[in-house]
This record gives sequence, structure tokens and C-alpha cells, in this order.
Amino acid sequence: MLLAFDVGNTNIVLGVFKDGNLIQNWRLETDKNKSADEYGMIVNQLFNYEGLDTKEVKDVIISTVVPPIVYTLQHMSMKYFNKRAIVVGPGVKTGMIIKYDNPKQVGSDRIVNSVAAFEKYGGPLIIVDFGTATTFCAVSENSEYLGGTIAPGLKISSEALFEKTAKLPRVELEEPGHVICKNTIESMQSGLVYGHMGLVEYVVKRMKIELSPEDGGKRVKVIGTGGLATLIAGGIDCIDAIDKMLTLEGLKIIYEKNRHDSKKNHCKISDTSMDIEDK
Repeated sequence: MLLAFDVGNTNIVLGVFKDGNLIQNWRLETDKNKSADEYGMIVNQLFNYEGLDTKEVKDVIISTVVPPIVYTLQHMSMKYFNKRAIVVGPGVKTGMIIKYDNPKQVGSDRIVNSVAAFEKYGGPLIIVDFGTATTFCAVSENSEYLGGTIAPGLKISSEALFEKTAKLPRVELEEPGHVICKNTIESMQSGLVYGHMGLVEYVVKRMKIELSPEDGGKRVKVIGTGGLATLIAGGIDCIDAIDKMLTLEGLKIIYEKNRHDSKKNHCKISDTSMDIEDK
């Protein structure tokens, strides 16, 4: 079995693959203060609850946008699974050319999503990830990561309203059903949810034209993922498919490309792609 960790700023999503199929997944709160032992015990409990045997885990792969947690999970992997985890980042084979000014600055989650989306849907395409931040990634028909846009996520916007104002309360993130609202709660919900829908529609429209100017973006597929994808995508027409497990599937794909190199200690980082080159 393969154990995959997708570590975001708010949540850790972990999944177990057996014979190439995702057989179980869980969502935990990201806590960089937890020790390797704490994470190890949590994973053990999750496995036991689902009747899975930790001894069947043959490899571990990690994607994280929270640097302090990398060592913790690597240590956990060695202690509880006796495996040297593959950590997605510069120097890891992805099969995708990174057309970013500095490829090392691209969040690993954005690359993992792009790898999975291109494998499943082809290109050109746009991936919108509704996480702590809402990210938009553009991939060409030739499997090139072209760049994208980063915007505050829905939860960040909501917390900012609550924390930076004296009288506005914390609200549930849900559609109020109208934009002419008669109370503060629904007014905030309207601004947050419908405002975010408008943001997504505008950015996707602009990105489509830049990706495929010859036909106004008609060839471009748009894939949504992340915890809030269903809420936002339900009110707009620009997203073609919702794929909640996109990042985990991308981790499996990247693992397959690197499984034979995972025991090597030396690698050289390419400047234009996340590819391992043996010394």
C-alpha cells in the first residue's frame, strides 16, 4: 500500500492506495506543533478503525505547503513505517515542465494537482483549488505548467471580516439565496459566497483567453478541487468538473514516476522542471 499526505495550511488530507486504487482517505487539522509520535499514533488509530494493517504500507509520499511539518512527517514515516518518504518538490520527477520564473517558488500542491488533472483530463486546462487560498493554475496542451493566480480563500476572507471589524460576527459559509439581504448574517454570507463566485468566474474567463486566444478559451477545461469546491462551483457555470481527490491522485502518479529513485540520496535540481537527475 501507498500512504499519501497532502498537507495544507488548514487541513491534512491523507489517503491509502492499494493496487493503484484509493481505498480510504481522511481529513485532519494541520498542526505544526504536533510531534512525529502524535501523528504516528493518529495514523495508527485511523488504520485500526478501518481494519487496515500499517505493516502493508510499502511507501510514503508527502506534499506540503507548511515547511515546519516536513521533518515531523518524515520522522513519523521512518519510525512508524520504516520508510523514507518521498517529499514532492524541486528535484522530483513529475513529467511536467515548470514555466515559472523560479520553479522552486511553486507550491507543491499546485504541481501535484496539475499533474493529476493533465493525466485525467488532458490540456489545455485550468485547475481551481478552493483551499485556505484559492489558487488558479494553467496547464498547456503540452503538459507545461504556465503559472496562475493566488487569491484569498473563502475562509480567510470570512475570518478577516470577523477579526478586523468591531461588530461583524463569525458566520457559516453557505448561500443565503439572495443578494438583497435584510440582516447582517445573510449580508455577510452573500458578500463572501457570491463575491467569491464572481472572483472565480472573472479569473477563469481571463485565463481561458490567455491560454487559448485563437478560440476565446473554448478548448480549455476547468477542474475544481479542494474542500469548498462544491459550494462555489454550484453557483457558477465555468467549472466543468469537481474532483475532490485530485491531489491524492496526483501524489500516486508522482510516486509511480519516482518509486525506483526513492532510495537514492543524491539528486540535482533542474532549473526548468521538477525532475530528478542522477549525479
